[in-house]
Amino acid sequence: MSCAAVMLQGTGSEVGKSLLVAGLGRACARRGLRVRPFKPQNMSNNAAVTPDGREIGRAQAMQARACGVPFSVDMNPVLLKPQTDLGAQVIVHGRVWRTAGAGAYQALEGELLGKMLESFARLGSGADLILIEGAGSPAEINLPGADIANMGFADAADVPVVLVGDIERGGVIASIVGTLALLAPAHGARLKGYIVNKFHGDPRLFDGGLRAIGERTGLQCLGVVPYFTDARRLPAEDAVTVEAHQPAANRPIRITVPVFPRIANFDDFDPLIAEPDVSVDMVKAPRALPGDADLIVLPGSKATLADLAFVREVGWDVDIVAHWRRGGAVLGICGGYQMLGQRIGDADGIEGRPGNAPGLGLLDVETELSAGKTLTRVAGTEPASGEPVAGYEMHIGRTTGPDTGRPMLDLETGADGAISADGRWGAAGGTHPTKKAAMALVYDLDVAGEPYARLGPHDGRLNGLAFSSDARWLATVSGGKKGDSFQLALFDLQTDAQLARLSLNVRINRVEFAPDDQGFITRMTIGQ
Repeated sequence: MSCAAVMLQGTGSEVGKSLLVAGLGRACARRGLRVRPFKPQNMSNNAAVTPDGREIGRAQAMQARACGVPFSVDMNPVLLKPQTDLGAQVIVHGRVWRTAGAGAYQALEGELLGKMLESFARLGSGADLILIEGAGSPAEINLPGADIANMGFADAADVPVVLVGDIERGGVIASIVGTLALLAPAHGARLKGYIVNKFHGDPRLFDGGLRAIGERTGLQCLGVVPYFTDARRLPAEDAVTVEAHQPAANRPIRITVPVFPRIANFDDFDPLIAEPDVSVDMVKAPRALPGDADLIVLPGSKATLADLAFVREVGWDVDIVAHWRRGGAVLGICGGYQMLGQRIGDADGIEGRPGNAPGLGLLDVETELSAGKTLTRVAGTEPASGEPVAGYEMHIGRTTGPDTGRPMLDLETGADGAISADGRWGAAGGTHPTKKAAMALVYDLDVAGEPYARLGPHDGRLNGLAFSSDARWLATVSGGKKGDSFQLALFDLQTDAQLARLSLNVRINRVEFAPDDQGFITRMTIGQ
């Protein structure tokens, strides 16, 4: 191959390799070089769809954009998408190849290395420079089998290596010196220098550290890179960034995201996090979902049935339904959307043992998982606003049902998504358990079991009630004993609070809301 190449390997995960490749790619492209990013093996559930309908790691798509070129499967020929603690879906050249456990994958590494080198050669045929990103650390000597993600690939492609260390997490001197100490001599000889990343403050303060590393390794420092605050606005590759996320305080719009064990494409939430008026709370188990959220968003999942079981195990299903009953909004993305339906079926065992499970029941839809995977770029409009939308569709299975008749998006490929129907609320009279008076029992017709709310007590018999058009308010009329007045009351169904109460010495036969919900109308009998 005629083009130049260099590989950035890290002392560990999250040292900033992806961002450095993107930054170097942009710098080189601005200098007129035809530069391409390349990661032979990526392990991530964050993926992007290529123009020809295949998938690669989202980080490589971001790097290609930095280099000013379209992204292709050759930039990430092998993508591992974890489904369980012991197994992952193996994506080769953008297509699902097979599912393999850790032991079985080791046996495939020789074959996969050949596919990586094929992509590397194709990529280099139209480039001046390839920037290669390693995975994890080359010093993970506990792992069995050949290393095809770091030094194994560097050997096969015969490329030089630069080591990247993260000073922000501490111990950068030990991590650089220790990595070299654990490498085989031939691999140590491939190192042409090192980079200290994420430095805060005056880099001259680290001159002593550079001398210490040089004395112990003989390696040259190729740069001390300052901490880049705006890096958080770029898509992350590893879910460890979700663990570290903290919601912004004192923002008017509060969004809650339950973090599934197999959360997929969690960087879908980056645009929301970047909004100045929005606070996104990425909730990890066992913490309950907060009750004051404006919106709960169920994210995508690489193992929808397993993550749905986890939602029930930690009690998030109760939190979600309670939020919904209070009038809160719920949005599901991909696997999260499938969870909101009535049932998810997996007759063919796509995600493991064949079977099915009831969904959360907030949408009147059902999903049947299937072997075929939808991967396509899409564009269209959002019907409610008419705003244009563009992105890509990536999912397994087909979702059908009455609520799909109210799609969330109108795409070139057809309607997509579902919006629940209005008018979920029903009501009945009941008896207050401790007082000899009536109370209003409000039921959610889509959720069997206990009443959603017990409002009251009311004086005497509950004679009538009415809901506002959006089911936010409930008006009741009670009374009727001889000599007693009739009572009109207004309740907020989101908080169960009584907002107003009016007493009249006339018989009230009926109550209903005005068409604009700004008041209510009564029918009375005068002179009784």
